[in-house]
Amino acid sequence: MIENSIRHTIRNEIPKNSDKIGISLSSGIDSTLVLALLRKEFPSIEIESISVKFSKSTDETDASKKISEKFNTNHHVLEIDNFLEELPQAINIVKQPFWDLHWYYLVKKMKNFTNIFLSGDGGDELFGGYTFRYKKFLELTNENSTTEEKIISYLNCHERDWVPDQELIFGDQCKFNWNEIYKILRPYFSNSLSNLSQVFLADYNGKLLHNMQPLYSLIHQHFSMTNMTPIQNDETIRLSCQLSNSSKYNHSSNIGKIPLVNLIEKYDVKNLISSQKQGFSVNTVNMWNSTAQTIFLHYFDKSRLIEDKILSSDWIKKYSNKSNLDARYVNKLLGILALEIWYRLFITKDLNPNEKLTI
Repeated sequence: MIENSIRHTIRNEIPKNSDKIGISLSSGIDSTLVLALLRKEFPSIEIESISVKFSKSTDETDASKKISEKFNTNHHVLEIDNFLEELPQAINIVKQPFWDLHWYYLVKKMKNFTNIFLSGDGGDELFGGYTFRYKKFLELTNENSTTEEKIISYLNCHERDWVPDQELIFGDQCKFNWNEIYKILRPYFSNSLSNLSQVFLADYNGKLLHNMQPLYSLIHQHFSMTNMTPIQNDETIRLSCQLSNSSKYNHSSNIGKIPLVNLIEKYDVKNLISSQKQGFSVNTVNMWNSTAQTIFLHYFDKSRLIEDKILSSDWIKKYSNKSNLDARYVNKLLGILALEIWYRLFITKDLNPNEKLTI
């Protein structure tokens, strides 16, 4: 049923007169499955596939090339040396202070080949792909855990998104309060669902519905691109909600996305999936050491956020000059850099969105 639902979306939403279709190909289960079903529905159409190679990060493009060869696509490898170079333009498009806007680069590149761009987005959120998170959450909680205990456990499964001294980041004009964060998450954990179902609900809302979908939509609109996410069609979403948790995620083996894995095996491409699959993911520590720290220090030499007492100068100085930061603090500083760029674009309006972040 899931296969038929995805194929129905591909068959009916791609314009009949299309002569070329684009797809992002990360070498993982979701994008490979979408490509397999796309080729099944359109056996002779020209397909442009694209994968990304980030500087000093895990390279999964060899696996993507093999998948491309199997399904006869014109494959392109987008090499990004300076991940942050066009961050002002990307933030200007999405109008939110996010630093990880790699999708901007992919859409910009694909625009050269076609106006129709498919992706495998949604597989992790709908069919239990964040196995590292489920395993840890289930170890931290039990059936007697309170709502607040589950919220804190969930945040502890997202350690790369916050730092232990988070409350010290902010200045007098911005009072940070963990209770405000808990309030946002409370509806997902204050209900009668099982613990694992609550995590699925929080992930769907936090990662997909209120993050990827609106951000990617704005990027596609900017480039006048038609985006299709066949896994996220209404019928597949309904089917995913009807499946038992155990049919999506095996706790004992810590294997997720079981229905999609079964489809990959059906199309005989499981052996092509990257064993190191991380998606389009940049190594932030290496990026910080090679380019990002220099860029950060340039923009925080006279930070508008510090001048307006939104951020703490002491906290920024304590960490931004260090050369041995772990990933948590690097990610936080990258988020702060994005906030500085956003602030200069939309509040102080003293930054041109076409400015390049270079060293």
